Amino acid sequence: MGIVAGLDSASDFTRIVVCDTDTGAVLRQGYAPHPVEGTDGGGRPSDVDPQAWLLSLGDAAGGGLLEGVQAIGVSAQQNALVPLDAQGSGVRPALVGVDKRAQVPAAELIDALGGRQAWAEAVGCVPQAAQPVAKLRWLAKTEPDSARRTAILMQAHDWLVWQLLGRPARRTTDRGGASGTGYWSAAAGGYRPDLVELALGHPAGLPEVLGPSEAAGTTPEGLLISAGTGETMAAALGLGIGLGDAVVSLGASGSVMAVHPEALVDSTGMITSLADATGMHLPVVTTLNAVRTLRGAAELLGAPDLESLSDLAMKSTPGSHGLVLLPYLEGERTPNLPHTAGTLVGLRRESMKPEHLARAAFEGMLCGLADALDVLRGRGVDVRRVFLLGAAAELPAVQAVAPGLFGAPVVVPQPADYAAIGAARQAAWALGVSQGTLDPRTPPAWQGAAAQFLEPGEDLAVGQAVRQQYVSVREQTHPGAFRA
Repeated sequence: MGIVAGLDSASDFTRIVVCDTDTGAVLRQGYAPHPVEGTDGGGRPSDVDPQAWLLSLGDAAGGGLLEGVQAIGVSAQQNALVPLDAQGSGVRPALVGVDKRAQVPAAELIDALGGRQAWAEAVGCVPQAAQPVAKLRWLAKTEPDSARRTAILMQAHDWLVWQLLGRPARRTTDRGGASGTGYWSAAAGGYRPDLVELALGHPAGLPEVLGPSEAAGTTPEGLLISAGTGETMAAALGLGIGLGDAVVSLGASGSVMAVHPEALVDSTGMITSLADATGMHLPVVTTLNAVRTLRGAAELLGAPDLESLSDLAMKSTPGSHGLVLLPYLEGERTPNLPHTAGTLVGLRRESMKPEHLARAAFEGMLCGLADALDVLRGRGVDVRRVFLLGAAAELPAVQAVAPGLFGAPVVVPQPADYAAIGAARQAAWALGVSQGTLDPRTPPAWQGAAAQFLEPGEDLAVGQAVRQQYVSVREQTHPGAFRA
């Protein structure tokens, strides 16, 4: 028996969990917000001094939280680019999040390599404003002096692991984190340095990519540090998902990911081919409109919160009395309709009631995510059950509608910081392998997340009828939207 820790350095806080190595039971935890950052005035995230992540980590670990811990795993926000000079000092603050400044540079990179298919074949994804490769292009164009000084590239979890180990000469990352950069291929398992040079204008040093159960190193005090990974991969490891499992995340925007044995190349760019933290793959499909659809409907109907909108929707019936909402309120990425708007179809005198519009918002949001799920199914991804994440997953209207529309049992895990738990599980894995007690190919078998289980049951046929109604409207309004 022993104890390990997992820390999740998210965009605005650090959470640390200390877990039993054998069962995964959370024994204690700590939390600290990151120092407050502003925006650039246009609503975009500010550039962030990485030292803020270290300060938050120190606060979260206060009070002897890590006493007796044998190994630590690090999960961190994805897509944070940390450019360093040849001595390992930052040349400027980290570029974080979906940075709209990089939208035009991303489009330029797509053209420079010969189009979306060329990128999909090269690295399994098409450049987007969030990705480090697009941020590098922005840096080269906008801050040429900083770009010229940039000699080493790291991401948030790479940088934190490096700091915990005392900034050694060896810099490391993992498959999961590397797969989101836009210059590492999950299919080939290697970097594309030519794409770094295409974006930055010159070569740069890249971290060594460790295997899932490898350790990044050991501190002078004897504390083992595992490879670390991005938040998405850590959350998947913390949830314990495997082949046959998909995860639907309900944020303002939505995402669908599933475990798959191989990388998927998608010339349309709808699938981002990420690697997971176990040696498998995590194809991801995102939608721009999820909970923002519900919030918009709540404002329109005068509902004070989403719980009230859910109560209203439950007064309607499946199919929303003929109302169908295509929830493309901010344009849409899946299908690729960046300049479109939402569509409400089926208005009749008898359907013009608040409860029917409320239900149409829930059905439209979940049908949009079912479309994303079908993109993966259409590429041979096995989906036998769907994990539903996010605060909106607890709403009765979501739970009533989702199983039938997804055509699969739905699992709603109890709220927890699964990224931190996943980081701890990775630490336990690396520790066990170093001690010769665990197989380097198989993570420790921890107890699964406590969850609600929702079966489609008799509602399956009804749900599929609602889905078909939605698909018919989508095809009439945007014919061929899902054709490559």
